[in-house]
Amino acid sequence: MMKLGFVSAILPDQSLEEVLSFAAETGYACVEIMCWPVGKAERRYAGVTHVDAAALDKAGAKKIKALCEKTGVGISGLGYYPNVLSPDPAEAEACLEHLKKVLRAAPLLDVGVVNTFVGRDWTKSVEANWPDVLRVWKPLVKMAAELKLRIGIENCPMLFTKDEWPGGKNIAVSPAIWRRLFSDLGSDRIGLNFDPSHFVWQQMDSLKAVREFRDRIFHVHAKDARLDRNRLDEVGILAHPLEFHTPKLPGLGEVDWGKFLSVLGDSGYDGPVCVEVEDRAYEKTLESRKEALRQSARYLRQFMPAK
Repeated sequence: MMKLGFVSAILPDQSLEEVLSFAAETGYACVEIMCWPVGKAERRYAGVTHVDAAALDKAGAKKIKALCEKTGVGISGLGYYPNVLSPDPAEAEACLEHLKKVLRAAPLLDVGVVNTFVGRDWTKSVEANWPDVLRVWKPLVKMAAELKLRIGIENCPMLFTKDEWPGGKNIAVSPAIWRRLFSDLGSDRIGLNFDPSHFVWQQMDSLKAVREFRDRIFHVHAKDARLDRNRLDEVGILAHPLEFHTPKLPGLGEVDWGKFLSVLGDSGYDGPVCVEVEDRAYEKTLESRKEALRQSARYLRQFMPAK
């Protein structure tokens, strides 16, 4: 049975205990916990650290597990979304080393999924990136197998602003690339953290992808997107995507959530569905961000178990 959760990035000013307590009060069953390195964020929704993977030990993990037991809220996965294929070698290496720390932290918490991006040198083609994809990711999926983990790759293109143009900073954005990625890596330890909102502005059918990749969906993000058709007529699909689309809460965009969750359930998926708030209309205050999570829960519970 699918479990409703949320991504902790929207509550960066709350402690882990406060995040889990709010989840319990609001009826959420689980939370995807952000594990960025401690420090300043370089972009929106990044840099949030609710679990410091670099410092986590057995004693720290025991305290976190006790919090989960106390609140009745589980950890759906650990989240860290950098660019391990950055053309800046120092950045790529730092991101890769921290991702390994997040992978090692997961078993200490009895968490079976780590969510991230594949990464990409956005100035190069898919073909030109591919040798680096295999060089970096073959050892990572081997490490995941040794730790008995699964890695969920979010299908966000990270292609929104000028600094991410033209290729985006995450290469795993489409079924064609997923097929190649899974085939070339040859491991069942890598799959998808599936977000249907990214299919909206790319003009792809998310339901077809759910049916084909049913065995590779390890985690799901619930975020919506609204297209501005008038603006799209003005700038075209080659414009920066934020010029014609807006991330929204579930139910305020163009994803048919009843149909999506119906097909997802029919596919056999029974894991977490975590609300990811990136809706600027709800970000002015802590209370408005909490209300975004309450509203999203009310909406999605039409189609899911209460908890």
